Amino acid sequence: RAAGRNGDDDALGPKPVRSSATAMTMPRLSLLAAALSASAAEAATSTAFSFPAVSSADRPIVAAFLLPGAPSPSLGRSRHSTATAIGAEPFVDRVRIDEDAPRDVSAMEEWAAACGVQRSEGFQLTGEYLDEGGGHLDVSAMTTSDVAAGETVLYVPSEAILSSDRAMEEFGGSLGEAEDLVIRNGASDFVRHYYLMIKVLCEWERGDESPWYAYLNSLPRYFSNAASMTPFCYKCVPPLVASLSKKERATMNHLSVKRVPFLTDETKGNADLWRWAFQVVFTRSFEANDGSGDLRVVPLADMFNHGTETEIELAYDELGNCYATAMRDVPAGSPLRMSYGDPTNPSFLFARYGFLDETSPATFCKWTPSHVTDELRDMGYAHDRMLFYRETGDVSEEVWDVLLYHVLGESGAPELQGELHRAHMSDDYETKQSLHEQYYPQTSAKLLEHIDTFLDRLDELSAKTHGRDVTDHPRLPLILRHNEFVRETFSAVRSRHFE
Repeated sequence: RAAGRNGDDDALGPKPVRSSATAMTMPRLSLLAAALSASAAEAATSTAFSFPAVSSADRPIVAAFLLPGAPSPSLGRSRHSTATAIGAEPFVDRVRIDEDAPRDVSAMEEWAAACGVQRSEGFQLTGEYLDEGGGHLDVSAMTTSDVAAGETVLYVPSEAILSSDRAMEEFGGSLGEAEDLVIRNGASDFVRHYYLMIKVLCEWERGDESPWYAYLNSLPRYFSNAASMTPFCYKCVPPLVASLSKKERATMNHLSVKRVPFLTDETKGNADLWRWAFQVVFTRSFEANDGSGDLRVVPLADMFNHGTETEIELAYDELGNCYATAMRDVPAGSPLRMSYGDPTNPSFLFARYGFLDETSPATFCKWTPSHVTDELRDMGYAHDRMLFYRETGDVSEEVWDVLLYHVLGESGAPELQGELHRAHMSDDYETKQSLHEQYYPQTSAKLLEHIDTFLDRLDELSAKTHGRDVTDHPRLPLILRHNEFVRETFSAVRSRHFE
């Protein structure tokens, strides 16, 4: 699948499947261009729509339509690659990466079918505009028919998948200096992401000669996550989100492509292009759950949105082919969602992926001590354990335990801190409960103080956005929604325990 840098015809890449009795006929989507040509007024009145598929033969997904070693012609594309004059460089049609560029989902659907991607009868893509003007399209997957638990709704052959392992095999010998720089910059945890970024940039350079041209041209150019925010945006979010956001931006800056020898100077000097490649990889890749550690971008499977309640999980066979399987019965008309991460950590999802998970049942309580000790971690200090529950206003046990440990330290009772820690580690419930009851007034006062202080801080953060032009800071509306989501959660806890 990894196309060679020198245009080697034998390079791996997604290849079309010869028609056969075993390959199911793929539904075709109507042209996305027709939907995008609607007037702004029409877009404003209806911001969500589906990509209707024409009728197709109803056949089950077949797992072995691409036999290992079977001949398969390369997917050649040369629509625009013609020399304009003798000796002139051929014109290459490259994917536009400006934020307002349209997403050609229709062509991607045809490309996927040619590559052997297979879908269940009801699998369908649906589009929704992220803003009233109809400028930025979000595409996700749903089912128009009932899906039984265990049913495969999507099959993507290995050849169509962008893989960090394959990118490392393709580029590894020539990226030593560039990889060393990434590691020296402190981004060693993201080397696999880096190789995928380079792969995306290489295929972008090839333009419509790339086997992945249609796929890349279907991807979003507009993002709402931390790496896309303006510096002012960081001043309008709570401390945890600000910290996560700055880390995301720092990671992007550390994944420099300046020392990649085979990228053109134009590519290496294009900051917008480099950011787009970063966004594609960091928002659409997931580590394979087959134990390989491989990081993969799976076309069409990357259209599954995140959900607290998930319908879909991805799995791979020994050849690296991807199967998206229903985890439970899914009724017709339902979205098809997978998990992007811990649903009780919406701040991370917001910073990494740029959406607000309003189905999240809980969120980190935002209490951060000046110094996190091993004992505090033992007591339960962690972003995914110290939780406030939005619907009920409940507070996790870890919040009370950590606050009590902190209160005992402030009270000048280190011996009681040690007693609490030992009781916690030895499951001595009676001793813990006795200390909680004895110091409940101080602990609850500390919690109320934290809640009120944080609510005041949210007011200050939101007030900073007043008078700011959304044109200059288009992520501000989402930031305000995030802050309001946190406010509702904190208010629920306050109402539950103190009113």
